[in-house]
Amino acid sequence: MPRSWRPAKHRKRDHGASRAAARPDGIPDPLERVVTAGFAVVPAAAPRGGSCSCDRVGCPTPAAHPLSRAWQVEAGTDLEQLARWRVRHPEANYVTPTGKTHSVLDVPERVGVDALQRILVAGMAPGPVAEVEGRYLFFVAPRTLPDVDGGDGDGDDDDEWWSSSLDCRPDTLEEHPGLRWHDRGSYVFVPPSVSMSGRTARWVYWPVEGTPLPDAVVVLEVLADVIAEFSTA
Repeated sequence: MPRSWRPAKHRKRDHGASRAAARPDGIPDPLERVVTAGFAVVPAAAPRGGSCSCDRVGCPTPAAHPLSRAWQVEAGTDLEQLARWRVRHPEANYVTPTGKTHSVLDVPERVGVDALQRILVAGMAPGPVAEVEGRYLFFVAPRTLPDVDGGDGDGDDDDEWWSSSLDCRPDTLEEHPGLRWHDRGSYVFVPPSVSMSGRTARWVYWPVEGTPLPDAVVVLEVLADVIAEFSTA
């Protein structure tokens, strides 16, 4: 079952403690912030001269896919590896695979803005929230307990995982224009990735260090309420 959500005081957007390295302006590096929080990342394609940096002729998902087909295996939280990737792929975007240490609830921006405000006013503790290409991404606890082993050595027990009609994968994004649930087999882009439209992803909220990821169902309820209100307005 997902982890419990501990109540917390109202916090300002884009504030919170972090051990990530800071830029000269004192703001934590947005990508190292992800890694030091324990969310694995891996390089992804980026825009290049109006096309995709992967150089694939007719790329079907320009600047919207990992560089490697083995992205789930190669993703990690090693800062030294991240530094090497940045040297090797200086223009790369980055994605974080979902379903192991975290899941992501993904909604249109106007829904996300309203929902985040409601969560904070209610005194609840959201996890990290990012704005990526007009969508708000709420990081929540995964639906598979990472410390449960089903006997195959991968730390997951298939019997502990439950599917949802909201489940989304990179190849099914268009099927979920409203609310998307990124869990097993999916990934999301993380700041400061840049989309084909030229928009740079950003963190709009970062929790105080040590705050556990919230229960996905609790966050889902807030998002669903906002979506329902917008649809009947």
